[in-house]
Amino acid sequence: MYRLLFAQVLRRYDAETVHHLTLRALRVLSVVPVVKRGLYRSLAPRDEALRVHAFGVHFPSPFGLAAGFDKDAACVEALAAFGFGHVEVGTVTAHAQPGNPKPRLFRLVTDRAIVNRMGFNNLGAQRMVRRLARPRSLPVVVGVNIGKTKVIPEELAARDYASAAARLAPFADYLVVNVSSPNTPGLRDLQAAELLRPLLTEVRRAAGRTPLLVKIAPDLADPAIDAVADLAVELGLAGVIATNTTIGREGLSKAESAGAAEAGGLSGRPLKSRSLEVLRRLRARVGDRLALVSVGGVEDLDDVWERLLAGATLVQGYTGMIYEGPLWAWRINRGLSRRLRRHGYSSVAEMVGRVT
Repeated sequence: MYRLLFAQVLRRYDAETVHHLTLRALRVLSVVPVVKRGLYRSLAPRDEALRVHAFGVHFPSPFGLAAGFDKDAACVEALAAFGFGHVEVGTVTAHAQPGNPKPRLFRLVTDRAIVNRMGFNNLGAQRMVRRLARPRSLPVVVGVNIGKTKVIPEELAARDYASAAARLAPFADYLVVNVSSPNTPGLRDLQAAELLRPLLTEVRRAAGRTPLLVKIAPDLADPAIDAVADLAVELGLAGVIATNTTIGREGLSKAESAGAAEAGGLSGRPLKSRSLEVLRRLRARVGDRLALVSVGGVEDLDDVWERLLAGATLVQGYTGMIYEGPLWAWRINRGLSRRLRRHGYSSVAEMVGRVT
Protein backbone atom coordinates (compact mmCIF):
# COMPACT_ATOMS: atom_id res chain seq x y z
CA MET A 1 0.00 0.00 0.00
CA TYR A 2 2.72 2.50 0.96
CA ARG A 3 4.73 1.83 -2.18
CA LEU A 4 1.68 2.60 -4.29
CA LEU A 5 1.06 5.79 -2.31
CA PHE A 6 4.67 6.83 -2.78
CA ALA A 7 4.72 6.07 -6.50
CA GLN A 8 1.39 7.75 -7.27
CA VAL A 9 1.35 10.66 -4.83
CA LEU A 10 4.30 11.39 -2.54
CA ARG A 11 7.04 11.40 -5.16
CA ARG A 12 5.21 14.16 -7.03
CA TYR A 13 5.71 16.61 -4.16
CA ASP A 14 8.82 18.39 -2.92
CA ALA A 15 10.82 16.02 -0.69
CA GLU A 16 11.29 18.45 2.18
CA THR A 17 7.61 19.41 2.16
CA VAL A 18 6.63 15.74 2.50
CA HIS A 19 9.19 15.34 5.27
CA HIS A 20 7.73 18.20 7.30
CA LEU A 21 4.17 16.90 6.80
CA THR A 22 5.33 13.50 8.06
CA LEU A 23 6.89 15.07 11.16
CA ARG A 24 3.68 16.96 11.86
CA ALA A 25 1.65 13.77 11.64
CA LEU A 26 4.05 12.02 14.00
CA ARG A 27 3.91 14.91 16.45
CA VAL A 28 0.12 14.65 16.50
CA LEU A 29 0.45 10.92 17.08
CA SER A 30 2.85 11.61 19.96
CA VAL A 31 0.15 13.47 21.88
CA VAL A 32 -2.61 10.89 21.36
CA PRO A 33 -1.77 8.30 24.03
CA VAL A 34 -4.31 5.65 23.03
CA VAL A 35 -3.12 5.45 19.43
CA LYS A 36 0.54 5.73 20.35
CA ARG A 37 0.35 2.94 22.91
CA GLY A 38 -1.68 0.78 20.57
CA LEU A 39 0.96 1.08 17.88
CA TYR A 40 3.70 0.37 20.39
CA ARG A 41 2.00 -2.81 21.57
CA SER A 42 1.60 -3.97 17.96
CA LEU A 43 4.86 -2.87 16.36
CA ALA A 44 7.60 -2.41 18.96
CA PRO A 45 10.19 -5.21 19.25
CA ARG A 46 9.50 -7.54 22.18
CA ASP A 47 11.57 -10.59 21.33
CA GLU A 48 14.21 -11.16 24.02
CA ALA A 49 16.58 -12.48 21.33
CA LEU A 50 16.69 -9.05 19.69
CA ARG A 51 17.90 -7.22 22.78
CA VAL A 52 21.35 -5.69 22.61
CA HIS A 53 23.52 -4.30 25.40
CA ALA A 54 25.99 -1.69 24.21
CA PHE A 55 28.07 0.90 26.11
CA GLY A 56 25.91 0.46 29.19
CA VAL A 57 22.61 0.96 27.35
CA HIS A 58 19.92 -1.69 26.76
CA PHE A 59 18.41 -1.63 23.25
CA PRO A 60 15.21 -3.60 22.50
CA SER A 61 16.46 -4.21 18.95
CA PRO A 62 19.74 -3.58 17.12
CA PHE A 63 17.93 -1.63 14.38
CA GLY A 64 17.42 2.09 14.90
CA LEU A 65 16.68 5.31 13.08
CA ALA A 66 19.70 7.33 12.03
CA ALA A 67 20.13 11.04 12.70
CA GLY A 68 18.65 13.47 10.20
CA PHE A 69 15.00 12.47 10.30
CA ASP A 70 13.95 13.95 13.64
CA LYS A 71 16.36 16.86 13.90
CA ASP A 72 14.70 18.53 16.88
CA ALA A 73 13.45 15.53 18.92
CA ALA A 74 9.86 16.32 18.01
CA CYS A 75 8.47 12.78 17.79
CA VAL A 76 10.78 10.21 19.40
CA GLU A 77 7.97 8.28 21.08
CA ALA A 78 5.98 7.95 17.87
CA LEU A 79 9.06 6.64 16.06
CA ALA A 80 9.69 4.12 18.83
CA ALA A 81 6.06 3.03 18.53
CA PHE A 82 6.70 2.12 14.89
CA GLY A 83 9.39 -0.35 15.94
CA PHE A 84 12.77 1.39 15.99
CA GLY A 85 15.07 0.02 18.69
CA HIS A 86 16.54 3.48 19.16
CA VAL A 87 16.07 6.94 17.71
CA GLU A 88 19.06 9.18 17.05
CA VAL A 89 17.92 12.80 16.94
CA GLY A 90 19.72 15.77 15.41
CA THR A 91 22.04 16.84 14.08
CA VAL A 92 21.61 19.62 16.66
CA THR A 93 23.97 22.53 17.17
CA ALA A 94 24.64 24.66 20.24
CA HIS A 95 22.85 27.58 18.57
CA ALA A 96 19.73 27.49 16.39
CA GLN A 97 20.33 27.95 12.68
CA PRO A 98 18.20 27.84 9.51
CA GLY A 99 20.47 25.64 7.42
CA ASN A 100 21.15 26.06 3.73
CA PRO A 101 18.80 27.72 1.21
CA LYS A 102 16.00 25.64 -0.31
CA PRO A 103 15.63 23.45 -2.29
CA ARG A 104 18.05 21.24 -0.40
CA LEU A 105 16.57 17.72 -0.41
CA PHE A 106 16.29 15.61 -3.57
CA ARG A 107 15.03 12.09 -4.24
CA LEU A 108 16.80 9.80 -6.71
CA VAL A 109 13.97 7.29 -6.95
CA THR A 110 15.49 4.96 -9.55
CA ASP A 111 18.54 4.49 -7.33
CA ARG A 112 16.57 4.49 -4.06
CA ALA A 113 18.78 7.31 -2.87
CA ILE A 114 18.59 10.88 -1.58
CA VAL A 115 20.84 13.90 -1.95
CA ASN A 116 20.64 16.45 0.84
CA ARG A 117 22.40 19.69 1.64
CA MET A 118 20.30 20.64 4.64
CA GLY A 119 23.16 22.26 6.54
CA PHE A 120 22.23 21.31 10.12
CA ASN A 121 18.93 23.20 10.18
CA ASN A 122 17.68 22.93 13.76
CA LEU A 123 16.16 24.82 16.68
CA GLY A 124 19.27 24.60 18.85
CA ALA A 125 20.41 22.58 21.85
CA GLN A 126 18.35 24.40 24.47
CA ARG A 127 15.09 23.81 22.60
CA MET A 128 15.95 20.12 22.33
CA VAL A 129 16.72 19.97 26.04
CA ARG A 130 13.20 21.20 26.82
CA ARG A 131 11.70 18.50 24.62
CA LEU A 132 13.83 15.64 25.90
CA ALA A 133 13.21 16.66 29.50
CA ARG A 134 9.46 16.06 29.17
CA PRO A 135 8.10 12.88 30.79
CA ARG A 136 7.56 10.00 28.35
CA SER A 137 4.80 7.43 28.32
CA LEU A 138 6.78 4.97 26.17
CA PRO A 139 10.31 3.62 26.66
CA VAL A 140 12.68 4.80 23.95
CA VAL A 141 16.46 4.86 23.65
CA VAL A 142 17.48 8.31 22.41
CA GLY A 143 20.86 9.19 20.96
CA VAL A 144 21.71 12.84 20.30
CA ASN A 145 23.87 13.74 17.31
CA ILE A 146 25.66 17.08 17.74
CA GLY A 147 27.37 19.24 15.13
CA LYS A 148 29.22 22.54 14.77
CA THR A 149 27.30 25.79 14.51
CA LYS A 150 28.08 27.13 11.03
CA VAL A 151 29.19 30.62 12.10
CA ILE A 152 31.61 29.30 14.71
CA PRO A 153 35.22 29.36 13.41
CA GLU A 154 37.24 26.14 13.37
CA GLU A 155 39.47 27.22 16.25
CA LEU A 156 36.39 27.43 18.51
CA ALA A 157 34.75 24.23 17.26
CA ALA A 158 35.66 22.15 20.30
CA ARG A 159 34.08 24.69 22.65
CA ASP A 160 30.94 24.82 20.48
CA TYR A 161 30.53 21.04 20.45
CA ALA A 162 31.24 20.85 24.18
CA SER A 163 28.59 23.48 24.89
CA ALA A 164 25.94 21.39 23.13
CA ALA A 165 27.19 18.19 24.77
CA ALA A 166 27.07 19.65 28.30
CA ARG A 167 23.45 20.74 27.86
CA LEU A 168 22.20 17.56 26.23
CA ALA A 169 24.18 14.82 27.97
CA PRO A 170 21.81 14.55 30.99
CA PHE A 171 18.90 13.82 28.62
CA ALA A 172 20.61 11.49 26.13
CA ASP A 173 21.30 7.76 26.33
CA TYR A 174 24.36 8.45 24.16
CA LEU A 175 25.93 11.36 22.28
CA VAL A 176 27.44 11.41 18.78
CA VAL A 177 30.02 13.90 17.52
CA ASN A 178 29.22 14.54 13.87
CA VAL A 179 32.35 15.73 12.07
CA SER A 180 31.44 14.10 8.77
CA SER A 181 28.55 15.99 7.18
CA PRO A 182 29.57 17.46 3.80
CA ASN A 183 27.10 20.34 4.15
CA THR A 184 28.87 22.58 6.67
CA PRO A 185 32.00 24.21 5.20
CA GLY A 186 35.21 22.87 6.72
CA LEU A 187 33.47 20.39 9.00
CA ARG A 188 35.07 17.28 7.52
CA ASP A 189 38.52 18.77 8.10
CA LEU A 190 37.90 18.08 11.80
CA GLN A 191 38.21 14.34 11.11
CA ALA A 192 41.99 14.74 10.86
CA ALA A 193 43.49 13.16 13.98
CA GLU A 194 45.44 16.26 15.03
CA LEU A 195 42.20 18.31 15.09
CA LEU A 196 39.92 15.54 16.25
CA ARG A 197 41.91 14.62 19.37
CA PRO A 198 41.46 17.93 21.25
CA LEU A 199 37.86 18.22 20.07
CA LEU A 200 36.86 14.77 21.30
CA THR A 201 38.81 15.25 24.52
CA GLU A 202 36.87 18.41 25.35
CA VAL A 203 33.51 16.96 24.34
CA ARG A 204 34.12 13.79 26.32
CA ARG A 205 34.82 15.89 29.39
CA ALA A 206 31.59 17.83 28.83
CA ALA A 207 29.58 14.64 28.26
CA GLY A 208 30.50 13.22 31.65
CA ARG A 209 29.25 9.66 32.01
CA THR A 210 27.09 9.76 28.89
CA PRO A 211 28.58 7.41 26.25
CA LEU A 212 30.24 9.30 23.40
CA LEU A 213 30.60 8.10 19.80
CA VAL A 214 32.04 9.73 16.69
CA LYS A 215 30.46 9.57 13.21
CA ILE A 216 32.79 9.38 10.20
CA ALA A 217 32.46 9.89 6.46
CA PRO A 218 32.63 7.11 3.87
CA ASP A 219 34.98 9.29 1.81
CA LEU A 220 37.86 9.01 4.29
CA ALA A 221 40.93 7.22 2.97
CA ASP A 222 41.63 3.91 4.68
CA PRO A 223 44.65 5.22 6.69
CA ALA A 224 42.45 8.05 8.02
CA ILE A 225 39.79 5.53 9.06
CA ASP A 226 42.45 3.60 10.95
CA ALA A 227 43.64 6.80 12.63
CA VAL A 228 40.12 7.69 13.83
CA ALA A 229 39.60 4.14 15.09
CA ASP A 230 42.88 4.21 17.02
CA LEU A 231 42.02 7.62 18.47
CA ALA A 232 38.59 6.43 19.58
CA VAL A 233 40.17 3.52 21.44
CA GLU A 234 42.86 5.76 22.94
CA LEU A 235 40.34 8.28 24.25
CA GLY A 236 37.98 5.64 25.58
CA LEU A 237 35.04 6.50 23.36
CA ALA A 238 32.01 4.23 23.36
CA GLY A 239 32.06 3.62 19.62
CA VAL A 240 32.20 4.75 16.00
CA ILE A 241 29.25 5.30 13.64
CA ALA A 242 30.07 4.47 10.03
CA THR A 243 29.09 6.10 7.82
CA ASN A 244 27.61 9.49 7.01
CA THR A 245 26.57 10.53 3.50
CA THR A 246 29.05 10.61 0.62
CA ILE A 247 30.07 13.36 -1.77
CA GLY A 248 30.77 10.69 -4.39
CA ARG A 249 28.31 9.88 -7.14
CA GLU A 250 29.52 6.45 -8.22
CA GLY A 251 26.97 3.85 -9.26
CA LEU A 252 24.11 6.22 -10.05
CA SER A 253 21.90 5.61 -13.08
CA LYS A 254 21.68 8.05 -15.98
CA ALA A 255 17.99 8.46 -15.20
CA GLU A 256 18.94 10.38 -12.06
CA SER A 257 21.52 12.70 -13.62
CA ALA A 258 19.64 15.85 -12.56
CA GLY A 259 19.49 14.85 -8.91
CA ALA A 260 23.04 13.53 -8.97
CA ALA A 261 24.25 16.93 -10.16
CA GLU A 262 22.93 18.61 -7.01
CA ALA A 263 25.52 19.45 -4.36
CA GLY A 264 25.24 17.65 -1.05
CA GLY A 265 25.57 14.27 0.59
CA LEU A 266 24.28 11.14 -1.08
CA SER A 267 22.56 8.44 1.01
CA GLY A 268 20.74 5.23 0.23
CA ARG A 269 21.48 2.19 -1.92
CA PRO A 270 24.58 3.58 -3.73
CA LEU A 271 26.34 3.89 -0.35
CA LYS A 272 25.79 0.23 0.58
CA SER A 273 29.10 -1.22 -0.60
CA ARG A 274 31.39 1.46 0.83
CA SER A 275 29.58 1.58 4.16
CA LEU A 276 30.01 -2.17 4.57
CA GLU A 277 33.66 -1.90 3.54
CA VAL A 278 34.33 0.75 6.19
CA LEU A 279 32.57 -1.37 8.82
CA ARG A 280 34.74 -4.37 8.03
CA ARG A 281 37.89 -2.27 8.21
CA LEU A 282 36.90 -0.85 11.58
CA ARG A 283 36.09 -4.29 12.94
CA ALA A 284 39.46 -5.61 11.80
CA ARG A 285 41.16 -2.65 13.47
CA VAL A 286 39.38 -2.49 16.83
CA GLY A 287 37.69 -5.87 17.25
CA ASP A 288 35.15 -5.66 20.05
CA ARG A 289 36.92 -2.86 21.93
CA LEU A 290 34.41 -0.36 20.50
CA ALA A 291 30.75 -0.58 19.62
CA LEU A 292 30.39 -0.18 15.86
CA VAL A 293 27.18 1.30 14.47
CA SER A 294 26.67 0.66 10.76
CA VAL A 295 24.57 3.00 8.62
CA GLY A 296 24.50 3.72 4.91
CA GLY A 297 22.60 1.81 2.24
CA VAL A 298 20.64 -0.29 4.74
CA GLU A 299 17.40 -1.24 3.00
CA ASP A 300 16.16 -4.58 4.28
CA LEU A 301 16.66 -7.56 6.56
CA ASP A 302 19.51 -8.92 4.45
CA ASP A 303 21.45 -5.68 4.90
CA VAL A 304 20.91 -5.67 8.67
CA TRP A 305 21.93 -9.33 8.91
CA GLU A 306 25.09 -8.72 6.86
CA ARG A 307 26.12 -5.73 8.99
CA LEU A 308 25.69 -7.67 12.23
CA LEU A 309 27.74 -10.58 10.92
CA ALA A 310 30.41 -8.10 9.82
CA GLY A 311 30.76 -6.76 13.35
CA ALA A 312 28.15 -4.07 13.85
CA THR A 313 26.71 -3.93 17.35
CA LEU A 314 23.88 -1.72 16.10
CA VAL A 315 22.52 -0.90 12.65
CA GLN A 316 20.74 2.27 11.55
CA GLY A 317 18.73 3.36 8.54
CA TYR A 318 16.96 6.43 7.27
CA THR A 319 16.66 6.62 3.48
CA GLY A 320 15.13 3.14 3.39
CA MET A 321 12.12 4.41 5.33
CA ILE A 322 11.44 7.01 2.65
CA TYR A 323 10.99 4.22 0.12
CA GLU A 324 9.59 1.47 2.38
CA GLY A 325 7.22 3.38 4.63
CA PRO A 326 6.32 3.44 8.35
CA LEU A 327 6.25 -0.35 8.88
CA TRP A 328 9.86 -0.71 7.73
CA ALA A 329 11.41 -1.22 11.17
CA TRP A 330 8.65 -3.62 12.26
CA ARG A 331 9.21 -5.81 9.20
CA ILE A 332 12.97 -5.89 9.76
CA ASN A 333 12.58 -6.80 13.44
CA ARG A 334 10.07 -9.54 12.67
CA GLY A 335 12.33 -10.99 9.98
CA LEU A 336 15.39 -10.78 12.22
CA SER A 337 13.63 -12.71 15.00
CA ARG A 338 12.73 -15.50 12.62
CA ARG A 339 16.15 -15.68 11.02
CA LEU A 340 17.96 -15.79 14.35
CA ARG A 341 16.02 -18.88 15.32
CA ARG A 342 16.40 -20.49 11.92
CA HIS A 343 20.18 -20.16 12.21
CA GLY A 344 20.28 -21.40 15.80
CA TYR A 345 21.16 -18.12 17.53
CA SER A 346 19.54 -17.35 20.85
CA SER A 347 20.49 -13.66 20.70
CA VAL A 348 21.84 -10.98 18.38
CA ALA A 349 25.03 -10.82 20.45
CA GLU A 350 25.91 -14.39 19.42
CA MET A 351 26.12 -13.50 15.74
CA VAL A 352 27.93 -10.14 15.85
CA GLY A 353 31.25 -10.36 14.04
CA ARG A 354 30.88 -14.00 13.02
CA VAL A 355 31.77 -13.19 9.41
CA THR A 356 34.38 -10.49 8.76
